[in-house]
Amino acid sequence: MRKPLQIAGVVVIVALLAVTGVYYQKAAQSEAEYKEAKTAEETARAHYVEAFNAIAEIQDSLNAIVPDEAGRRLRPDNLATERRLSQPSREQALESIALLNASIERTKERIASLEASLKKSGMKVAGLQKMVTNLKASVTQKEERIAALSTQVDSLNTQVTGLVTQVTGLETTVQEHEVTIEEKRRELATVYVAVGSKKDLKAQGVIDAKGGFLGLGKTVKPTGATSAAAFTPLDTDRETVVPIPSAKAKVVSAQPPSSYQLTLGADGKMELHITDPLEFRRVRQVVIVTA
Repeated sequence: MRKPLQIAGVVVIVALLAVTGVYYQKAAQSEAEYKEAKTAEETARAHYVEAFNAIAEIQDSLNAIVPDEAGRRLRPDNLATERRLSQPSREQALESIALLNASIERTKERIASLEASLKKSGMKVAGLQKMVTNLKASVTQKEERIAALSTQVDSLNTQVTGLVTQVTGLETTVQEHEVTIEEKRRELATVYVAVGSKKDLKAQGVIDAKGGFLGLGKTVKPTGATSAAAFTPLDTDRETVVPIPSAKAKVVSAQPPSSYQLTLGADGKMELHITDPLEFRRVRQVVIVTA
């Protein structure tokens, strides 16, 4: 009777040990699964935070590209990320557009890297996917605006080129007019002066002596002849003094006496001072006879 009881006790103990082993194995498996799930959760959370931070950085980079006050062009707003646009010259505008395009390309590369990271991690969070889609849409919008800006710069350059051509033509015209005006001014202001003795001036045909009796009391008058050798041009707007190489002289041409003065210089020689150039040059030839 005792022996069967012992056998039954052994069987019960073995069964209990078996059950204990099964439960222990399940407990160990559950703990391993828990640790694995915990690790996966932490990894997923880290990937989520990393992805979210990457999206925020990309969005900040996109926000750095904004229109200026007048909405005419784009410029990087953050000096830490992009270089500011300077004065709106063509070269600077093109350089700025190149900077913006480079910024857009870097942003697209970061979005592509983010998508690859999300795909590799196996994360399929609807919120993150939507944010990435919005980033792509924002990049496309910025690209369109930059393309429009580039077109505007080209158009403005064409207009400026046309204006430069017009201005060059106008400058040439103005210069020609200035030359014409100067020539006309000089023409109006210039008189032709002949200074010499009665004998020399008569020999050159500049003056003639008429009237009188037996060679006496003749009146000396200009003949009106134009001899380049006898006359010297004088711009009365620039010069108002005619030096005379003689201590005595007389103006025999028809200049109004009130328009000039004959004075004796410090060197003992006469000088003709033009006091009223406008009146003086009403008669173009000035003939001065020295004694």
